[in-house]
Amino acid sequence: MSAEFGRRSSGGQGRISQWLRGRRRPSTSDAADDTSREELLLAAAGAGLPLAPAAHPSGYRCSCDRVGCPTPARHPVSFAWQTQSTTDRAQIERWARHQPQANFITATGMVHDVLDVPLDAGREALERLLASGIEVGPVAESGGDRMLFFTATRGTPEDEDEWWPCELDCHPETMDEHPGLRWHCRGSYVLVPPAQLPGDLSVTWVRGPEHPLPDPLTLLEILTDECGRYAGAQPEHLAWPLRG
Repeated sequence: MSAEFGRRSSGGQGRISQWLRGRRRPSTSDAADDTSREELLLAAAGAGLPLAPAAHPSGYRCSCDRVGCPTPARHPVSFAWQTQSTTDRAQIERWARHQPQANFITATGMVHDVLDVPLDAGREALERLLASGIEVGPVAESGGDRMLFFTATRGTPEDEDEWWPCELDCHPETMDEHPGLRWHCRGSYVLVPPAQLPGDLSVTWVRGPEHPLPDPLTLLEILTDECGRYAGAQPEHLAWPLRG
């Protein structure tokens, strides 16, 4: 679906890319930025990424009523987020307009997976991938410390035996236990840009959703190599075992 979106929306690609290059920091109090937010969400859905509303910052806390929320502004607002996630344009427009402060998550393992790496390792990997001529799909920076590489999923509902649960890697609420490479697949989610986080942090596109989703295995070698370099550069008490 992503490739089809890219072919039929070349004019839209240019507008999205230009906006990404020249945008200011999003602000939900600014009507122009609200429009840009909605356009980016619809572009993500048009590329096949299923979306659902998520919490948002409330000062330095989360908008949810959970005391000591472990993932402030990073989680869906509904426990039914997997069935709620959709690419339906009208539904996403309603959510975006009725919940102007809400972040959005995209459910992984249905259409796409996400390879989630430390920011410094991700930047080095992205440079190497592009220099090598390897096709790279959408890429986002998240929270000032992570980079998200969006890829095609390794399984589909028609190919159930090829699916595996995200718990084999990590779960959204235990991500801090896995500071290296995280593979978000079935049962997981990530924030989709544009999103705001406590502490004036954000989630933004580096490469927009107009780029077709690649097979994750084409990126994995370079990503794990750069993650290994990153781990080796950390103080011993921060080093982590490489996960593939």
